[in-house]
Amino acid sequence: MISIPSVAGESPQNSASFPVLLHRTVGPQQSNRSGELRLAEITTLFWDIGGVILTNGWDRSSRKEAAAAFHLDWEEFQDRHDLSFPAFDSGQITLNEYLDRTLFYRSRSFTREEFVAFMFAQSKEYPETRAILDKVSRSGNYFVGAINNEPFELNEYRIEAFDLRRNFLVFFSSCYVRSRKPEETIYRIALEVTQRPAEKCLFIDDRPLNLESPRRLGMNTIQHQNADQLRSELGKFGVEV
Repeated sequence: MISIPSVAGESPQNSASFPVLLHRTVGPQQSNRSGELRLAEITTLFWDIGGVILTNGWDRSSRKEAAAAFHLDWEEFQDRHDLSFPAFDSGQITLNEYLDRTLFYRSRSFTREEFVAFMFAQSKEYPETRAILDKVSRSGNYFVGAINNEPFELNEYRIEAFDLRRNFLVFFSSCYVRSRKPEETIYRIALEVTQRPAEKCLFIDDRPLNLESPRRLGMNTIQHQNADQLRSELGKFGVEV
């Protein structure tokens, strides 16, 4: 059984133009004393991690750098990655199994440990966005959770290395829930486990496709571009930063 604390008193402890940045759900609305319609108050914020708080964990750019640094055949490596990564990302195979499939099916001039160290070193923090997250989570006014795609070992490393537990009460990561964005399942699990009304939830992600399923479920969304834009759009939802 998973127990999720209430918001009250809890502290868990980059500029192109896009057509849709902010989406407010139509549906559950309330009236104020003047009779004007207003949206339900946001009580819950779900954040993506890679591309928002941190750099992506193991994206195409990082793999290109790895291919150059370790003198890999890019096409061969990429082909094996494409076939193996969905299972790796959803926790169905381990990091060692992923490396066996993509690299160590034959002898190499480098060690497994050297390559893993390179993978982990690709993760960096976006300090301006992290400062926004810190302020939101420290306020104690919101339930703050993560919904992210990440393989198990990379996810565990990033949570520990960047002290993500100080911000997030719960991690709905693809490697834990065995479902990946943009599929609806991962968002539905987040709503069902936390028992939060969708119309009071706000999800932040940098990829437009990842915002479509949560909107269908009734969640509010923001497409993240940069810290200033995020701060502005959070304000439109009444989230003070």
